[in-house]
Amino acid sequence: MPLIEPGQKAPTFTLNDQQGKPHRLSDYAGRPVVLYFYPKDDTSGCTKEACAFQSHLPRLKTSKAVVLGVSILDEASKAKFADKYDLTFPLLADADHAVSEKYGVWQKRSLYGRLFMGIARTTFLIGGDGKVVKRWDKVKVDGHAEDVLAAVNALSR
Repeated sequence: MPLIEPGQKAPTFTLNDQQGKPHRLSDYAGRPVVLYFYPKDDTSGCTKEACAFQSHLPRLKTSKAVVLGVSILDEASKAKFADKYDLTFPLLADADHAVSEKYGVWQKRSLYGRLFMGIARTTFLIGGDGKVVKRWDKVKVDGHAEDVLAAVNALSR
């Protein structure tokens, strides 16, 4: 399992969003990309995180940044999640968890004593040059979108 660190080139990918539209990392060359991996659509922590990014979207866009959420559920699940919470940024379906594996966030997890493989809540800030600027591991949802916004703003200084 790779560990993608700041300064390294971010792994390329192509994933479909909630409307079936493909997104490639290269589509956003020259712009900051907030790539956040979350465990599951429409669960309490994931909803809170997505809604926080949505509320900060206008300020992120002033820095030309794009927000991309990634989890393993399919496009239909993403569409339902986006519609329910008025999420306007792309939610990408990594159904086979190939991209999550490339980024090293597909990990052994534990819930109520049960071990399973799943996405560890992790965010990457990728600079316009395609290199990872910052990564947040074991993300705590409260205040996270604000921390990411501050890091994006620091890029444009």
